[in-house]
Amino acid sequence: MILIAGGGTGGHTSPGLAVAALLGERGVPCAWIGSRDGVEARLVPERGIPYYAIATGKLRRYWSWRTVGDLVLSVPAGLVQAAVLLGRLRPRVVFATGGFVALPTVLAAAARGIPIVAHEQTAVPGLANRIAARFSRRVAISFPGSDEKFPAGKSILTGNPLRPELRMGSRADAVARFGLDAALPLVYVTGGAQGAQRINRAVGEILPRLLGHAQVIHQCGNHPTTGDRAWLEAKRAALSPALARRYTVLPYVGPELAAIYATASLLVARAGAGTVNECCQLGVAALYIPLPGTSGDEQTANARTVERAGGCEILPQAALSPETLRERMQALLAEPTRLKEMGERARAVAFPDAAERIVALLLETR
Repeated sequence: MILIAGGGTGGHTSPGLAVAALLGERGVPCAWIGSRDGVEARLVPERGIPYYAIATGKLRRYWSWRTVGDLVLSVPAGLVQAAVLLGRLRPRVVFATGGFVALPTVLAAAARGIPIVAHEQTAVPGLANRIAARFSRRVAISFPGSDEKFPAGKSILTGNPLRPELRMGSRADAVARFGLDAALPLVYVTGGAQGAQRINRAVGEILPRLLGHAQVIHQCGNHPTTGDRAWLEAKRAALSPALARRYTVLPYVGPELAAIYATASLLVARAGAGTVNECCQLGVAALYIPLPGTSGDEQTANARTVERAGGCEILPQAALSPETLRERMQALLAEPTRLKEMGERARAVAFPDAAERIVALLLETR
Protein backbone atom coordinates (compact mmCIF):
# COMPACT_ATOMS: atom_id res chain seq x y z
CA MET A 1 0.00 0.00 0.00
CA ILE A 2 1.19 3.49 -0.86
CA LEU A 3 0.32 6.39 1.40
CA ILE A 4 -0.13 9.88 -0.04
CA ALA A 5 0.43 12.85 2.27
CA GLY A 6 -0.24 16.49 1.49
CA GLY A 7 -2.79 19.08 0.49
CA GLY A 8 -3.91 22.43 1.75
CA THR A 9 -4.12 23.80 -1.80
CA GLY A 10 -5.12 22.47 -5.19
CA GLY A 11 -1.51 22.58 -6.34
CA HIS A 12 -0.50 20.11 -3.62
CA THR A 13 -3.60 17.97 -4.09
CA SER A 14 -3.99 17.48 -7.85
CA PRO A 15 -0.69 15.57 -8.36
CA GLY A 16 -1.65 13.14 -5.62
CA LEU A 17 -5.06 12.59 -7.18
CA ALA A 18 -3.45 11.85 -10.56
CA VAL A 19 -1.04 9.37 -8.98
CA ALA A 20 -3.81 7.75 -6.94
CA ALA A 21 -5.92 7.28 -10.09
CA LEU A 22 -3.07 5.50 -11.87
CA LEU A 23 -2.28 3.36 -8.84
CA GLY A 24 -5.92 2.32 -8.74
CA GLU A 25 -5.81 1.34 -12.42
CA ARG A 26 -2.82 -0.87 -11.65
CA GLY A 27 -4.44 -2.49 -8.63
CA VAL A 28 -2.12 -0.86 -6.08
CA PRO A 29 -4.05 0.24 -2.96
CA CYS A 30 -3.44 3.69 -1.54
CA ALA A 31 -4.66 5.92 1.26
CA TRP A 32 -4.26 9.61 2.03
CA ILE A 33 -3.35 11.66 5.10
CA GLY A 34 -4.26 15.34 4.91
CA SER A 35 -5.73 18.26 6.79
CA ARG A 36 -9.22 18.65 8.19
CA ASP A 37 -10.21 21.67 6.11
CA GLY A 38 -7.97 21.80 3.03
CA VAL A 39 -9.31 21.14 -0.46
CA GLU A 40 -8.05 17.55 -0.21
CA ALA A 41 -10.51 16.85 2.62
CA ARG A 42 -13.31 17.16 0.06
CA LEU A 43 -11.70 16.00 -3.17
CA VAL A 44 -10.01 12.82 -1.94
CA PRO A 45 -13.06 11.10 -0.35
CA GLU A 46 -15.11 12.02 -3.44
CA ARG A 47 -12.82 9.69 -5.41
CA GLY A 48 -13.27 6.80 -3.00
CA ILE A 49 -9.75 7.01 -1.56
CA PRO A 50 -9.48 6.21 2.18
CA TYR A 51 -8.81 9.54 3.85
CA TYR A 52 -7.43 10.35 7.30
CA ALA A 53 -7.38 13.90 8.64
CA ILE A 54 -4.78 15.03 11.16
CA ALA A 55 -3.90 18.29 12.90
CA THR A 56 -1.61 20.45 10.77
CA GLY A 57 0.26 23.71 11.21
CA LYS A 58 1.84 26.20 8.86
CA LEU A 59 5.44 27.32 8.52
CA ARG A 60 5.18 31.08 8.08
CA ARG A 61 8.11 33.25 7.03
CA TYR A 62 6.82 36.18 9.06
CA TRP A 63 6.15 36.65 12.76
CA SER A 64 2.73 35.47 13.89
CA TRP A 65 1.34 34.15 17.16
CA ARG A 66 -0.47 31.56 15.06
CA THR A 67 2.92 30.09 14.15
CA VAL A 68 3.73 29.66 17.83
CA GLY A 69 0.40 27.89 18.36
CA ASP A 70 1.00 25.66 15.38
CA LEU A 71 4.51 24.68 16.49
CA VAL A 72 3.49 24.08 20.10
CA LEU A 73 0.12 22.40 19.56
CA SER A 74 -0.87 21.49 16.00
CA VAL A 75 2.40 20.11 14.64
CA PRO A 76 3.13 17.82 17.64
CA ALA A 77 -0.47 16.61 17.66
CA GLY A 78 -0.34 15.91 13.93
CA LEU A 79 2.96 14.09 14.33
CA VAL A 80 1.49 11.76 16.95
CA GLN A 81 -1.65 11.18 14.86
CA ALA A 82 0.42 10.44 11.76
CA ALA A 83 2.63 8.00 13.69
CA VAL A 84 -0.43 6.11 14.91
CA LEU A 85 -1.87 5.94 11.40
CA LEU A 86 1.42 4.72 9.93
CA GLY A 87 1.53 1.95 12.49
CA ARG A 88 -1.98 0.90 11.50
CA LEU A 89 -1.68 1.29 7.71
CA ARG A 90 1.91 0.03 7.31
CA PRO A 91 2.59 1.59 3.88
CA ARG A 92 5.52 0.44 1.75
CA VAL A 93 6.29 4.05 0.80
CA VAL A 94 4.98 7.56 1.53
CA PHE A 95 4.39 9.95 -1.36
CA ALA A 96 4.59 13.52 -0.03
CA THR A 97 2.98 16.06 -2.36
CA GLY A 98 4.39 19.11 -0.60
CA GLY A 99 3.20 21.87 1.67
CA PHE A 100 3.07 22.07 5.44
CA VAL A 101 0.23 19.50 5.49
CA ALA A 102 2.63 16.73 4.49
CA LEU A 103 5.32 17.41 7.09
CA PRO A 104 3.89 15.55 10.13
CA THR A 105 3.51 12.40 8.03
CA VAL A 106 6.98 12.81 6.53
CA LEU A 107 8.59 13.17 9.95
CA ALA A 108 6.63 10.23 11.39
CA ALA A 109 7.55 8.07 8.40
CA ALA A 110 11.22 8.98 8.73
CA ALA A 111 11.14 8.01 12.42
CA ARG A 112 9.68 4.61 11.47
CA GLY A 113 12.14 4.05 8.63
CA ILE A 114 9.44 4.12 5.95
CA PRO A 115 10.79 5.26 2.54
CA ILE A 116 9.59 8.69 1.40
CA VAL A 117 9.32 10.17 -2.09
CA ALA A 118 8.64 13.92 -2.16
CA HIS A 119 7.21 15.80 -5.12
CA GLU A 120 7.91 19.47 -5.89
CA GLN A 121 5.46 21.16 -8.24
CA THR A 122 7.03 24.62 -8.51
CA ALA A 123 10.16 25.92 -10.17
CA VAL A 124 11.33 27.28 -6.79
CA PRO A 125 10.91 24.74 -3.96
CA GLY A 126 9.10 25.86 -0.84
CA LEU A 127 10.35 25.59 2.72
CA ALA A 128 8.22 22.55 3.58
CA ASN A 129 9.60 20.50 0.70
CA ARG A 130 13.16 21.55 1.38
CA ILE A 131 12.70 20.10 4.87
CA ALA A 132 10.94 16.99 3.56
CA ALA A 133 13.74 16.39 1.05
CA ARG A 134 16.21 15.81 3.89
CA PHE A 135 14.23 12.75 4.93
CA SER A 136 13.28 11.51 1.45
CA ARG A 137 14.89 8.77 -0.60
CA ARG A 138 14.03 10.59 -3.83
CA VAL A 139 12.59 13.98 -4.81
CA ALA A 140 10.48 14.15 -7.97
CA ILE A 141 10.78 17.61 -9.56
CA SER A 142 8.60 19.28 -12.17
CA PHE A 143 11.00 21.77 -13.76
CA PRO A 144 14.60 21.40 -14.93
CA GLY A 145 16.95 23.21 -12.58
CA SER A 146 14.94 22.64 -9.40
CA ASP A 147 17.40 19.91 -8.40
CA GLU A 148 19.89 22.59 -7.36
CA LYS A 149 17.75 23.31 -4.30
CA PHE A 150 17.76 19.72 -3.04
CA PRO A 151 20.43 17.35 -1.67
CA ALA A 152 22.70 16.06 -4.42
CA GLY A 153 21.70 12.83 -6.07
CA LYS A 154 18.13 12.73 -4.79
CA SER A 155 16.26 14.57 -7.54
CA ILE A 156 14.65 13.04 -10.60
CA LEU A 157 12.77 15.01 -13.27
CA THR A 158 9.25 13.58 -13.58
CA GLY A 159 7.07 16.58 -14.36
CA ASN A 160 3.80 17.42 -12.66
CA PRO A 161 0.88 14.99 -13.16
CA LEU A 162 -2.48 16.12 -14.47
CA ARG A 163 -5.77 14.79 -13.13
CA PRO A 164 -6.99 12.50 -15.94
CA GLU A 165 -10.52 13.92 -15.95
CA LEU A 166 -9.17 17.28 -17.17
CA ARG A 167 -8.23 15.66 -20.48
CA MET A 168 -11.84 14.64 -21.10
CA GLY A 169 -13.34 18.08 -21.65
CA SER A 170 -15.77 18.76 -24.46
CA ARG A 171 -16.29 22.04 -26.29
CA ALA A 172 -19.88 21.03 -26.95
CA ASP A 173 -20.42 20.51 -23.22
CA ALA A 174 -19.11 24.01 -22.42
CA VAL A 175 -21.27 25.62 -25.11
CA ALA A 176 -24.38 23.88 -23.78
CA ARG A 177 -23.59 24.35 -20.08
CA PHE A 178 -22.77 28.06 -20.23
CA GLY A 179 -24.79 29.16 -23.26
CA LEU A 180 -21.66 30.14 -25.16
CA ASP A 181 -21.50 31.60 -28.65
CA ALA A 182 -19.44 29.11 -30.67
CA ALA A 183 -18.26 31.92 -32.95
CA LEU A 184 -16.64 34.00 -30.19
CA PRO A 185 -13.35 33.26 -28.41
CA LEU A 186 -13.63 32.26 -24.76
CA VAL A 187 -11.42 33.79 -22.07
CA TYR A 188 -11.17 31.92 -18.77
CA VAL A 189 -10.18 34.15 -15.84
CA THR A 190 -9.20 32.53 -12.55
CA GLY A 191 -7.39 33.51 -9.39
CA GLY A 192 -7.52 30.13 -7.68
CA ALA A 193 -9.95 28.97 -5.01
CA GLN A 194 -9.76 32.24 -3.07
CA GLY A 195 -9.85 34.44 -6.15
CA ALA A 196 -7.41 37.23 -6.96
CA GLN A 197 -8.75 40.67 -6.07
CA ARG A 198 -6.40 42.68 -8.29
CA ILE A 199 -7.35 40.55 -11.31
CA ASN A 200 -11.04 40.49 -10.40
CA ARG A 201 -11.29 44.26 -10.15
CA ALA A 202 -9.30 44.92 -13.32
CA VAL A 203 -11.48 42.54 -15.33
CA GLY A 204 -14.66 44.02 -13.87
CA GLU A 205 -13.67 47.51 -14.99
CA ILE A 206 -13.17 46.52 -18.63
CA LEU A 207 -16.16 44.23 -19.16
CA PRO A 208 -18.11 46.38 -21.67
CA ARG A 209 -15.14 46.74 -24.01
CA LEU A 210 -13.81 43.22 -23.51
CA LEU A 211 -17.17 41.56 -24.14
CA GLY A 212 -17.46 43.29 -27.48
CA HIS A 213 -14.79 40.90 -28.78
CA ALA A 214 -14.99 37.82 -26.55
CA GLN A 215 -16.96 35.92 -23.95
CA VAL A 216 -15.64 35.36 -20.44
CA ILE A 217 -16.00 32.71 -17.74
CA HIS A 218 -14.69 34.29 -14.55
CA GLN A 219 -13.91 32.20 -11.47
CA CYS A 220 -13.65 34.91 -8.84
CA GLY A 221 -13.65 33.13 -5.47
CA ASN A 222 -16.00 34.09 -2.68
CA HIS A 223 -13.76 35.87 -0.21
CA PRO A 224 -15.91 37.58 2.42
CA THR A 225 -13.44 40.42 2.97
CA THR A 226 -13.04 41.60 -0.61
CA GLY A 227 -16.67 41.28 -1.69
CA ASP A 228 -15.46 40.65 -5.26
CA ARG A 229 -18.22 38.22 -6.15
CA ALA A 230 -21.05 40.63 -5.33
CA TRP A 231 -19.18 43.50 -7.01
CA LEU A 232 -18.71 41.50 -10.22
CA GLU A 233 -22.32 40.34 -10.23
CA ALA A 234 -23.38 43.99 -9.95
CA LYS A 235 -21.13 44.81 -12.90
CA ARG A 236 -22.79 42.04 -14.88
CA ALA A 237 -26.26 43.30 -13.97
CA ALA A 238 -25.32 46.74 -15.39
CA LEU A 239 -24.43 45.28 -18.79
CA SER A 240 -26.81 45.19 -21.72
CA PRO A 241 -28.60 41.83 -22.05
CA ALA A 242 -26.51 40.94 -25.10
CA LEU A 243 -23.21 41.53 -23.28
CA ALA A 244 -24.42 40.00 -20.02
CA ARG A 245 -24.99 36.71 -21.84
CA ARG A 246 -21.30 36.69 -22.70
CA TYR A 247 -20.14 36.94 -19.08
CA THR A 248 -20.38 34.12 -16.54
CA VAL A 249 -19.12 34.79 -13.02
CA LEU A 250 -18.62 31.82 -10.69
CA PRO A 251 -17.21 31.63 -7.16
CA TYR A 252 -15.76 28.18 -7.79
CA VAL A 253 -15.26 25.82 -10.71
CA GLY A 254 -15.60 22.07 -10.26
CA PRO A 255 -16.05 19.25 -12.79
CA GLU A 256 -16.91 21.78 -15.49
CA LEU A 257 -13.26 22.87 -15.57
CA ALA A 258 -12.42 20.21 -18.17
CA ALA A 259 -15.01 21.62 -20.59
CA ILE A 260 -13.80 25.17 -19.96
CA TYR A 261 -10.20 24.23 -20.77
CA ALA A 262 -11.34 22.40 -23.90
CA THR A 263 -13.00 25.61 -25.14
CA ALA A 264 -10.83 28.47 -23.86
CA SER A 265 -8.75 30.44 -26.36
CA LEU A 266 -6.94 32.31 -23.59
CA LEU A 267 -6.47 31.96 -19.85
CA VAL A 268 -5.83 34.95 -17.57
CA ALA A 269 -4.60 33.85 -14.17
CA ARG A 270 -2.00 33.77 -11.45
CA ALA A 271 0.92 31.46 -12.14
CA GLY A 272 0.58 28.85 -9.42
CA ALA A 273 2.11 25.47 -10.20
CA GLY A 274 -1.26 23.75 -10.67
CA THR A 275 -2.65 26.30 -13.11
CA VAL A 276 0.58 26.48 -15.13
CA ASN A 277 0.76 22.70 -15.35
CA GLU A 278 -2.85 22.40 -16.48
CA CYS A 279 -2.38 24.96 -19.25
CA CYS A 280 0.82 23.33 -20.44
CA GLN A 281 -0.59 19.81 -20.38
CA LEU A 282 -3.74 20.90 -22.22
CA GLY A 283 -2.14 23.38 -24.62
CA VAL A 284 -3.97 26.52 -23.45
CA ALA A 285 -2.38 29.90 -24.19
CA ALA A 286 -2.09 32.06 -21.07
CA LEU A 287 -1.53 35.59 -19.86
CA TYR A 288 -0.05 35.10 -16.40
CA ILE A 289 -0.11 37.73 -13.66
CA PRO A 290 2.17 36.17 -11.02
CA LEU A 291 1.36 36.80 -7.38
CA PRO A 292 4.21 38.90 -5.96
CA GLY A 293 5.75 38.08 -2.60
CA THR A 294 5.59 34.30 -2.86
CA SER A 295 8.53 32.26 -1.61
CA GLY A 296 11.44 32.83 -3.98
CA ASP A 297 9.00 34.59 -6.34
CA GLU A 298 8.01 31.09 -7.40
CA GLN A 299 5.03 32.15 -9.51
CA THR A 300 7.18 34.35 -11.72
CA ALA A 301 9.69 31.50 -12.04
CA ASN A 302 6.88 29.11 -13.06
CA ALA A 303 5.66 31.55 -15.72
CA ARG A 304 9.15 32.36 -17.01
CA THR A 305 9.74 28.70 -17.79
CA VAL A 306 6.69 28.67 -20.08
CA GLU A 307 7.50 32.12 -21.50
CA ARG A 308 10.93 30.93 -22.60
CA ALA A 309 9.20 28.22 -24.63
CA GLY A 310 6.86 30.79 -26.19
CA GLY A 311 3.79 29.37 -24.45
CA CYS A 312 2.56 32.40 -22.51
CA GLU A 313 2.87 36.10 -21.87
CA ILE A 314 3.48 37.67 -18.47
CA LEU A 315 1.97 40.84 -17.05
CA PRO A 316 3.67 41.78 -13.75
CA GLN A 317 1.21 42.87 -11.08
CA ALA A 318 3.13 46.16 -10.72
CA ALA A 319 2.08 46.96 -14.29
CA LEU A 320 -1.50 45.70 -13.91
CA SER A 321 -4.28 48.21 -14.50
CA PRO A 322 -7.65 47.81 -16.20
CA GLU A 323 -6.30 49.51 -19.33
CA THR A 324 -3.06 47.52 -19.57
CA LEU A 325 -4.97 44.30 -19.04
CA ARG A 326 -7.50 45.20 -21.74
CA GLU A 327 -4.73 46.09 -24.19
CA ARG A 328 -2.82 42.85 -23.58
CA MET A 329 -5.92 40.67 -23.78
CA GLN A 330 -7.27 42.28 -26.93
CA ALA A 331 -3.88 42.11 -28.65
CA LEU A 332 -3.73 38.38 -27.97
CA LEU A 333 -7.35 37.73 -28.95
CA ALA A 334 -6.77 39.56 -32.23
CA GLU A 335 -4.30 36.83 -33.26
CA PRO A 336 -6.09 33.47 -32.95
CA THR A 337 -3.38 31.70 -34.92
CA ARG A 338 -0.76 32.94 -32.50
CA LEU A 339 -2.86 31.76 -29.54
CA LYS A 340 -2.95 28.26 -30.98
CA GLU A 341 0.81 28.35 -31.51
CA MET A 342 1.32 29.50 -27.92
CA GLY A 343 -0.77 26.58 -26.70
CA GLU A 344 1.32 24.12 -28.67
CA ARG A 345 4.54 25.68 -27.40
CA ALA A 346 3.23 25.40 -23.83
CA ARG A 347 2.75 21.67 -24.36
CA ALA A 348 6.50 21.36 -24.90
CA VAL A 349 7.05 22.27 -21.24
CA ALA A 350 4.73 19.55 -19.93
CA PHE A 351 5.41 15.90 -19.18
CA PRO A 352 2.30 14.02 -20.34
CA ASP A 353 3.56 10.86 -18.65
CA ALA A 354 4.37 12.52 -15.31
CA ALA A 355 1.99 10.27 -13.36
CA GLU A 356 3.52 7.16 -14.93
CA ARG A 357 7.02 8.38 -14.05
CA ILE A 358 6.08 9.02 -10.43
CA VAL A 359 4.26 5.70 -10.03
CA ALA A 360 7.31 3.88 -11.41
CA LEU A 361 9.49 5.78 -8.93
CA LEU A 362 7.20 4.88 -6.04
CA LEU A 363 7.09 1.20 -6.95
CA GLU A 364 10.86 0.93 -7.27
CA THR A 365 11.64 2.78 -4.01
CA ARG A 366 12.66 0.53 -1.15
